[in-house]
Amino acid sequence: MDVILLERIEKLGHIGDVVAVKNGYARNFLLPRKKALRANEANRKIFEANRAQIEADNAARRTDAEKDSEVVNGLTVTLIRQASNTGHLYGSVSARDLAEAIVETKPEAKVTKNQIVLDRPIKSIGISEVRVVLHPEVSVKIKVNVARSPEEAELQAEGVDVMNQMFERDGASFTEDYDPNAEPGLATEAEEAVADADDNAETNSEESL
Repeated sequence: MDVILLERIEKLGHIGDVVAVKNGYARNFLLPRKKALRANEANRKIFEANRAQIEADNAARRTDAEKDSEVVNGLTVTLIRQASNTGHLYGSVSARDLAEAIVETKPEAKVTKNQIVLDRPIKSIGISEVRVVLHPEVSVKIKVNVARSPEEAELQAEGVDVMNQMFERDGASFTEDYDPNAEPGLATEAEEAVADADDNAETNSEESL
């Protein structure tokens, strides 16, 4: 379907451009959200008659978005979530969660869930970078700190890799005793003591028979 864009659409075109898009994309997104018009003769005349006003309205929205960007750009929001010992969340962080967290952190911010761009779902603890599109021509980035506790969030904010630190700690608890004087292939003193104890127990068992 050919449509006339009423605003800039990323990777598609600018105001007034006539572009070909898939029917579903036009019917389910562009047309109902008034981001485009069907590219027929009647709509072309309507667009040209109102072009100056459409561009002026877009410029005003862009100016407002640029002001909002000063509040949101570079912001870090923290979300405390339940997660497994491997750091996987029980669920995921949604665009709505992020929009609410932004407004909670900065009440003066004007952000909706539709302006949050999640390239992939956030399903584990850690710090992620997320893009927020305040206007088709204005976008900023925020940091999202997802942790299981405020203390853990603070560590991550300081640059600590909490999960890696935990794995290293768990791995250390399974480290075997090491005898630097032992030759390759020889048992350690502790291992020999255990073996001797087993031999004695076996001998005593045989003698009792």
